[in-house]
Amino acid sequence: MENKFFFYVLSCKDRSYYGGYTVDLSRRLTEHNAGTGAKYTHPAKRRPVEMIHAESFETRSAAMKAEAAFKRLNRKQKDRYLIQNQEKNVL
Repeated sequence: MENKFFFYVLSCKDRSYYGGYTVDLSRRLTEHNAGTGAKYTHPAKRRPVEMIHAESFETRSAAMKAEAAFKRLNRKQKDRYLIQNQEKNVL
């Protein structure tokens, strides 16, 4: 993977989505599943989580903007985003 900044989406055990930013996808997934990745994924009812989408960016700012935009969407819009952006998925 050429770019080192990622926006990613997790599918949680409770069927919710979590969007985040990282420079290391595998480390971040491990952290989330250990309950240390974020307050949102800390509760056992949300774990295990599965990384279902990741996009790479050239800058940290661009990855964080993608994360912020995703978090503003409602569930239906998030589902549509994931379908429409499958070609950007680096997983």
